[in-house]
Amino acid sequence: MKLAVIGTGYVGLVTGTCLARYGNTVVCVDTNGERVAALRGGRVPFYEPGLDEMMARNAAEGLDPYTRALTRSIAAVALHDSESDHPMLTERTDTNRVAVLVVTSDRGMAGAYSSSVLREADRLVGQLREEGRDPVLYVCGRRGESYYRFRGVEVVKSWTGESDNPSIAMSDDVASTLLRRYLAPADDGGVAELIVVCTRFVSMVSQVVQVRHMLPLEVVEAEDEEAEPAAVDELGDPVAAARPLYEFEPSAEEVFDTLLPMYVSQRMRSVLLMAAASELAARQQAMHSATENAQKLIEDYTRMANNARQAEITTEITEIVSGADALKQDA
Repeated sequence: MKLAVIGTGYVGLVTGTCLARYGNTVVCVDTNGERVAALRGGRVPFYEPGLDEMMARNAAEGLDPYTRALTRSIAAVALHDSESDHPMLTERTDTNRVAVLVVTSDRGMAGAYSSSVLREADRLVGQLREEGRDPVLYVCGRRGESYYRFRGVEVVKSWTGESDNPSIAMSDDVASTLLRRYLAPADDGGVAELIVVCTRFVSMVSQVVQVRHMLPLEVVEAEDEEAEPAAVDELGDPVAAARPLYEFEPSAEEVFDTLLPMYVSQRMRSVLLMAAASELAARQQAMHSATENAQKLIEDYTRMANNARQAEITTEITEIVSGADALKQDA
């Protein structure tokens, strides 16, 4: 369902976000240009529990239609030009370097979010070295940057300051930097593979660390075995439906040159947004647990203070009564 919400205040923005969360296409309209610009940049103009996480998740999932459209376009070109040797579709054998992008957070107080990613990245780097390959590290987030700097590990480039709200400019810079490194000749530091270690948002209480192989791309033709045949021959046997014919202008190679970088950039944007949603959810869960623990400590120490005060009052009363009895005996 396509919906429009007039006003992006406390009621309108929360309502629109919740409606979008349940699969609707929602457009929010507001006369406040600064607020609209802030929302386009991923910044929430007010505080509402859980709103940041839901908006980040909606932004990540909102890219799915574009991903599917790009995937279908790439598959169409690949199926009609199966002999294409585009560098982004073929495995490189002229170098053993592998680019590894580690996506962490800028700030702490997010539980084991960054430590889980870094642990998986260390495992991956160790595995690559055992296979005789040379990992080249790139990092998103201050936590990862400080982690590797403290251990003296070289990081080619890092991006910081936008882990919980990645801008389009940042995601494009990450994608273009890694894509240039992948397409570069071996003598200029080119890499044979691009791997991303990030976190996939599952739910508000579950975020899963995963390793994604981004490049080279592998185009696989999906076969729908359950689909009914389009036609049958004179003997009643099914006849496979003919594939649509495409004519590429100027050439399939140039179409690949346009579509594949767009696909990689979009996938990188999706990875960063999903990581941002995971970070915000992990931080909310950690702060919720910390709040509960703090409340328990307050209750415990309040009880201890009351017990100590009661004991002090009891002692004072006992001393007063004892003194009064002593005065009576002296009299």
